[in-house]
Amino acid sequence: MENFISLNQITPNSLLLPQEKIFEKNWIHIILCVQDKVIYKFGPVYARELLPNKAFIIYDPDKDLPFELDMEDDSLLYVLKMSLNTLHKMFAPESDHAPIFNPENANRKFYEEREISTDIIAILHQLREVKLTDNALRLYYQAKSIEILSLFFSKNKTDLETCPFLNNEHIVRKIKNAKTLLIQNYANPDTLPFIAKQVGLNDFQLKLGFKEIYGNTPYQFLLDYKLELARQMLINKKLQVNEVADKIGYTNVSHFITAFKRKYGMTPKKIT
Repeated sequence: MENFISLNQITPNSLLLPQEKIFEKNWIHIILCVQDKVIYKFGPVYARELLPNKAFIIYDPDKDLPFELDMEDDSLLYVLKMSLNTLHKMFAPESDHAPIFNPENANRKFYEEREISTDIIAILHQLREVKLTDNALRLYYQAKSIEILSLFFSKNKTDLETCPFLNNEHIVRKIKNAKTLLIQNYANPDTLPFIAKQVGLNDFQLKLGFKEIYGNTPYQFLLDYKLELARQMLINKKLQVNEVADKIGYTNVSHFITAFKRKYGMTPKKIT
């Protein structure tokens, strides 16, 4: 268990087991609040409010910390859990990015609240959107755990280009609406300026915000979506390659085959 790192999503509908409602002693917990505030209640007296785009680090070497969790309807949390030894192995011993790296503090309680950087917020939005099989999803979460930790404990630098989109839920909804429009007309998509106008953004805002939230340009996101849809059609519906190409909007079958092979490393024919 020494090198164990877990990353879990918690929503208001999550059914937490009793052992999941405890911050275990000798384990580091990093709580990342994505949207809407949450309140952690530690017993009848003490409570801690965590606001959106804030993170809370908890480490207690002496005792377990049972808690109750109050969440708003749209609240969303991600919780990273690892041993102190695991964290130390991932970073240089001389690291001074947080007091928790100091070996002298291993036997001391550590509580710290931080801002979540825009880079990490983008990763958390990606976690919300990804659709993979269970085994692939576990691997994806492990990779993202390490990516989040590397950014979370990197030396702070002044963020002169903080993306306003990710800090404005109203604009995030507009970008999500743009994604919906792209998917609805995936075979014959509208132009980006037209979609941007439909959702109330300009072309630049849409491109920048889309990249921040989904990690890709709108058209690359759409291409990935179409190719995954094509793969599912080939597997489940047993359609011919030319039929699938036509359904997802390719007029040239060879172009479809080239794009498919570039993404999946094999031709569509090998799946049928």
